[in-house]
Amino acid sequence: MKGRVHSLQSMGAVDGPGVRFVIFLQGCPLRCVYCHNPETWPLGVGKEMDTGGLVQKILRYRSYFGKNGGVTVSGGEPLMQPKFVTELFQKLHEEKIHTALDTSGIVGGREAEVVLRHTDLAIVDLKFTNAEDYREYCKGDYHAVKEFLALTERMDIPLWIRHVVIPGINDNIRDIKELQKQAVAYGNLEKLEWLPFHNMCKEKYQELGMIFPLEKTPALSKEKLRALTETSDISPA
Repeated sequence: MKGRVHSLQSMGAVDGPGVRFVIFLQGCPLRCVYCHNPETWPLGVGKEMDTGGLVQKILRYRSYFGKNGGVTVSGGEPLMQPKFVTELFQKLHEEKIHTALDTSGIVGGREAEVVLRHTDLAIVDLKFTNAEDYREYCKGDYHAVKEFLALTERMDIPLWIRHVVIPGINDNIRDIKELQKQAVAYGNLEKLEWLPFHNMCKEKYQELGMIFPLEKTPALSKEKLRALTETSDISPA
């Protein structure tokens, strides 16, 4: 089966456990104000690749990621191409390679469930904690994300939740604690990651002839992020 791929990263260090071979797929239904990869939004572009050829390419790097790492499929939104991801993960499991799905959780339903059957780890970007903010800043359905997170729990898929903290939008104790409250409610949660907003993508937007909505928003310092989250860090060891 063929899918649309934006890019490949042979040795990712922040996309799951260990060293990862990361596949960034094309297509995303969201329009997040802080998105750093707007070129991944369109679905019908990118390089067309088939799962068999992609697995052969991945196997060349197996000595680098070994038993402690594996393959992460990200985006864009990987669940925009669920059949491709399912077949790819099936082939990777035949090779005994760990699979991680890096998703917004915005696409659910039967096809998402099939993907999760072949997923060893779900990494979900829980962007906001209520329907109003999710609609305003992502142009998406918050309740769909909650349904996807509940699905990972019912299927007992190990879960990492990530959350970007943005100055002037959600960099306050109330939002941090609400995110923490929602995250720990999932019995399959293994890790909660707080990510500081940065605006290094401004030039990319300019090159694409697009306006970056948060162009004037300053990056969040590590010190400010630490101050906000140091009493809220519930990441299990």
